[in-house]
Amino acid sequence: MRLMLDILTNILAEFWSVLGAMSPYLLFGFLVAGVLSVYISTEVVRRHLGGKGLLPVLKASLFGVPLPLCSCGVIPVSASLRKQGASKGATTAFLLSTPQTGVDSIFVTLSLLGPVFAIFRPIVALLTGFIGGSLVAIHEDDGQEIQQKPECTCETGACMVHPKGKKLVQVFKYGFVTLAGDIAKPLFFGLMAAALISALIPQDFFAESLGTGFLAKLLLMAVGIPIYVCATASVPLAAALIAIGVSPGAAFVFLMTGPATNIATIATVWKVMGRRTAVIYLLTTAGCALLFGTILDAIYTATARTAAPYMPWMLPPSLKTVAAVLLLAVLAWSMYASKHVHHEPIPKDREAKMLKLNVTGMTCSHCVAAVTSALKGCQGVETVDVDLKTGKALVDGKDLDVEALCNAVVEVGYGCNLDAKPAQAE
Repeated sequence: MRLMLDILTNILAEFWSVLGAMSPYLLFGFLVAGVLSVYISTEVVRRHLGGKGLLPVLKASLFGVPLPLCSCGVIPVSASLRKQGASKGATTAFLLSTPQTGVDSIFVTLSLLGPVFAIFRPIVALLTGFIGGSLVAIHEDDGQEIQQKPECTCETGACMVHPKGKKLVQVFKYGFVTLAGDIAKPLFFGLMAAALISALIPQDFFAESLGTGFLAKLLLMAVGIPIYVCATASVPLAAALIAIGVSPGAAFVFLMTGPATNIATIATVWKVMGRRTAVIYLLTTAGCALLFGTILDAIYTATARTAAPYMPWMLPPSLKTVAAVLLLAVLAWSMYASKHVHHEPIPKDREAKMLKLNVTGMTCSHCVAAVTSALKGCQGVETVDVDLKTGKALVDGKDLDVEALCNAVVEVGYGCNLDAKPAQAE
């Protein structure tokens, strides 16, 4: 009993320690993400991603680095950019660079892994996007014409534009409600996993078992590619791995592949962008992860630096405690708000006559916004109500074409089928 109590105490202590170290930086990251969401519109991005050559690829990689979109959220945005005229190379570059990092995860990386990781990570995201996008641009025949670009009007980070309401309110709403709600669960599980690893696995266990060389990198890449780990939640896991003997380069391989790829993302890229692009996307991620992980190990060896799990000297303990409590409050509120999203009540008789669609693959508010925007763009659609929890989309309008509606949803990376036929008006 005493042993179990000591283990539980150690787990909670590790959880609180990591939470306190990252909280001030994550809160600031939420604020910066909100500013980017409000002041950088997708229309600005679209104008720079069309055309042939490598310049749009470089621009797409640059645009993707600071945006706080995970591997699931970036798919509908990329599909939309592609549909509006972005080249395949630029779209692939955006797909590769965006989920690896964002302003929020950069600040968390600084707090838990130090300045070398915090600088190295976005640089690698940029280079990976440019390499993969360039390969696609060179090998793919992109015959798509630049289409007329309609103004995006949805009000979430998926469109990166907020035409309604006061901008300051929208900054805080996106950063501290929408984005926080999207990462709350994976962040909590990431912190718990990090606490369990730190409390239960002895230091240097990993190094003694598998070493710190290429085999360790291959193992963590094999773990990171198929699973979904958001860029922010992966940082405490990487810190915990380093604490038990994983080399900085091997931990970086996990940091890169976990957020950048998962089975669902690979399948969607295959469907939306084509087989060759999907293969280039996957091989670029794997190859760059191993290459840059090896380079990072060489940097730490040459400079004799230590990749500390976190740096408690950067901020006073009292500030970290306050920030940790505030972060928990923000995450709790964002989760509550996401489950109690205000919808205009739909009269029962009208709801019965609306078209009901089952939409699969939605995981966050970005997904809801992408599906809503796709459905609203279809002919005859007047109103759309998408529920993330149930995966249902209610569509109202005249002369609705079910096949066209589902095709629009599939084009932005989700599954769709008819749930029930609407009742006929009397």
